[in-house]
Amino acid sequence: MGEDKKNHLNEEKSVLLKETEYLALKEEALKAQGLADKVLRLQADFENTRKRLERDKQEFVRFANEGIILELLNILDDLERSVNLAETQKQDLVVFLKGVEMILAHLYEMLKEYGVKPIDAEGKLFDPHCHEALMQVENKELPENTIVEELQKGYQLNDRVIRTAKVKVSKRQEEKNG
Repeated sequence: MGEDKKNHLNEEKSVLLKETEYLALKEEALKAQGLADKVLRLQADFENTRKRLERDKQEFVRFANEGIILELLNILDDLERSVNLAETQKQDLVVFLKGVEMILAHLYEMLKEYGVKPIDAEGKLFDPHCHEALMQVENKELPENTIVEELQKGYQLNDRVIRTAKVKVSKRQEEKNG
């Protein structure tokens, strides 16, 4: 009996269909095969596009700062010329300082064009998102946590703090007992 079941399972069954049904099934099978081929091609295209975009992104990151670096090189050239003139022609300090101030102005303008701006600190209330308190000083004339002195400028890049301002902050005078 076990042998009969094996033979029965191995036999291929025949199904009777109308010719129109057979042709419709055959057409659907061809469509399905075409769609499967199209999906494979689209997957390959997608993978190639993803790889190309990744390469483009890596290339962009490598050279993204090229414009700002070129501008910084111009400022570096100006500084080198100023130092060279001061050393070789023994320019007086006033002329040298005026040159450095012009270079600083150029640098500040360039940073502004790239969205960099200084954080306003002195006289403001301490904000831990923008300021870093390095020192506290007693001051009875100012409200507590008022910035008394800016020790190092802080900067924002397009409204994101990229370097906090290092500051000296006021605190209340401690009362002395007895």
